[in-house]
Amino acid sequence: MTPALTAQQQTETLLLSILIQLVVMIGAARLMNVAFRRLGQPGVIGEIVAGLLLGPSLFGHFYPGISADIFGLKPAASIVILSQIGLILLMFQIGMSFEFGQLREARARRALLPIAAVSVLAPLGCGIWLGHLSAPVFASGIAVPVYALFCGVAMAITAVPILGRILAGYGLVRHELGVLAISAAALNDVAGWLLLAVVAALATATFAPSHTATQLGGIFVFALICFFILRPAANRLLKMFPVINDEVSPSLVSIILIAVFILAMCTYKLGIFGIFGGFVGGLLVHHDQNFAAAWRRQVGGFVLVFFLPIFFTYTGLHTNLLGLTTGTDWLWMGIFVAVSVLAKIIPVTVVSRLAGYNATAALLLGVLMNTRALMELIVLNIGLETGFLPQKVFTMLVIMAVVTTIMAGPALKYLMPKLGLEIPRDMEA
Repeated sequence: MTPALTAQQQTETLLLSILIQLVVMIGAARLMNVAFRRLGQPGVIGEIVAGLLLGPSLFGHFYPGISADIFGLKPAASIVILSQIGLILLMFQIGMSFEFGQLREARARRALLPIAAVSVLAPLGCGIWLGHLSAPVFASGIAVPVYALFCGVAMAITAVPILGRILAGYGLVRHELGVLAISAAALNDVAGWLLLAVVAALATATFAPSHTATQLGGIFVFALICFFILRPAANRLLKMFPVINDEVSPSLVSIILIAVFILAMCTYKLGIFGIFGGFVGGLLVHHDQNFAAAWRRQVGGFVLVFFLPIFFTYTGLHTNLLGLTTGTDWLWMGIFVAVSVLAKIIPVTVVSRLAGYNATAALLLGVLMNTRALMELIVLNIGLETGFLPQKVFTMLVIMAVVTTIMAGPALKYLMPKLGLEIPRDMEA
């Protein structure tokens, strides 16, 4: 009886530890979400900041003993798994939210592809360039091409879910500029995730030509199966279980969850991480807006309130702002932030002007495309966990993700009145 009792005690102790962590994570994230919304910023930025404050940058630095008691010297395996499951479900919602058919203005349609292309290529190139320049300082012993590619992809991605919240908060969801920005960002993210999949394949491969060829061939076959078999199957499934009274049936929720997790297993086996399976699953059903809206109401809120703070805290526990100790560190951090901002805003502004938008509207589009936040944090965590992003560069790029997103609010408040657009009094960012 004693061994069984001991095992039960161990289980209860582990459960208590996890529950304490969840209480701290969710509570801190919600408090900061509310605080940042009152400051006119997206609530998710507050959640990211909460994660940073709980980590070694503040709480873990001043109260290392209490921090170790709560979070351990490193995140518990159960918390890591919860954060990854949350990311898979979040990526499903992101893939499901893509809408490419909202462009009505001819000018916006002309500008869409050029803006999407330049918003990926310019920061990607600048990031790769910075990666090669900074490698001798920060990435000794790391494969420089893969490190530089991670830097480039991190700079290239625009955060569609964060951008969507910003557009909703500022009343731009149905405005031509808002629709153009979110559509370009969606294309940007598709390209960005494809790039990340390639980089991840390179990072996890043995670099033997036969192994890499087999891996890429598997990805190609998987894409064909998704397009020709799974997409029609998803259509039939949604027709079999239609949304009734704005609710998704429990059976359909179960089937979707099973399918998403199976897709995650497939992409994991292909060497491009489980989160891509969630993203692919979302793309398979994104055309059914009734289902997407009902899913967000029933499941999406729980994912955002429960799982997302776990991921942000997990990221914060890896991010030590106090680890940037030298003038060289802070100089490079400034360079990463400045280049990231300029490589997004300037090219998008120029292309928008060429498409026929005035200077203010073009600059506004550049500012919107500069939001990164959540999406980049996913990229950065993959880079850190695979060992191709050193700790200091990870911290610098986390700061860049937060700064580029915080910039959007003040910039919109300045630019929108110049375009004759009213800023809503009660913003829900």
